[in-house]
Amino acid sequence: MKVAIVHDWLVTNAGAEKVLKALIDIYPNADIFSLVDFLDDKDREAVLGGKYATTSFIQKLPLAKKHFRSYFPLFPMAIESFDLSAYDLIISSSWAVAKGVKKHKNQLHISYCYTPIRYAWDLYDEYTANLKQPKKLFVQTTLKYIRKWDIKTLDRVDYFIADSIFVQERIKRIYKRDSVVIYPPVDTQNFTFNPNKEDFYLSASRLVPYKKTKLIVEAFNEMPEKKLIVIGSGEEYEAIKKIAKTNILVLGYQEKEILIEHMQRAKAFVYAAIEDFGIVPIEAMACGTPVIALNIGGTAETVIDGKSGVHFLKQTKEDIVEAVCRFENQTFDLASISQNVQAYNTKRFKDEIKEFINSFEV
Repeated sequence: MKVAIVHDWLVTNAGAEKVLKALIDIYPNADIFSLVDFLDDKDREAVLGGKYATTSFIQKLPLAKKHFRSYFPLFPMAIESFDLSAYDLIISSSWAVAKGVKKHKNQLHISYCYTPIRYAWDLYDEYTANLKQPKKLFVQTTLKYIRKWDIKTLDRVDYFIADSIFVQERIKRIYKRDSVVIYPPVDTQNFTFNPNKEDFYLSASRLVPYKKTKLIVEAFNEMPEKKLIVIGSGEEYEAIKKIAKTNILVLGYQEKEILIEHMQRAKAFVYAAIEDFGIVPIEAMACGTPVIALNIGGTAETVIDGKSGVHFLKQTKEDIVEAVCRFENQTFDLASISQNVQAYNTKRFKDEIKEFINSFEV
């Protein structure tokens, strides 16, 4: 059986790339396709085992390495340019356009869907609200075109797999398609239980606006007696470092070993993003660390209020402050927190994917 795995783009080793790595482990002889492949050597080895993906024409466009997203209007054309006619099975790892690859009737296409395109659907208003003309008109026109293309290409997917119930509901609402839920793989082997907690809170993510790490820092600015450590890099790093008061330590990017060590020692992990699933909070819980998180999206499914952490309802600093105060008035069974998330392990993901795909004749 010839297998093609199609991933939107390869520029970093984040949550979707952990899924991609597991898919490659299942199908080690699969060929990988991606709009662009700009992984550094370390991430290339970790995700692709040192291999290179077959890329689209966007890879060679001017300034693509830093600004490939500026070619967004060309993404549908680029993903359709791949010739996958020789493959029996196509697996798309898709949060943008990968699910729109062309196929013929004798091929099976299964799409592991992290979300329907956020900025074209759920985040359309938020994404376009503050743009100025004429850029606003261009972006709105582009996103409306993307929406039409996204719906038009639905018949290219035979079966959808959603990465959470939250995304399953989005797929049903936007695409009018059913899906099965298979939660992503979590590295519970390396993020191991440690009962010895210290007097600090931890937040770790890419420092980009939708992750709301800046909001967490603003909340802890209101609680000068509580220590917060922030791990991560991204476009908001300088802004976060600038506003952080003396009780907040912004470490920037750290190697995995340092992240694990901090997760194991933190009294709680604080997370404010609306996530499709959210691997990082589960990594924290695997360390026996309770999670203070938003009661929307993936963390509403994976964090159990009062047992594995504390929920808050809105993305406001007031809600975060109130949740931290509630956390400090509760006790948690740290060993149970770690034990209960072992079900998200990588082997479970691989077994469920194989069982699902093997149920079809390819």
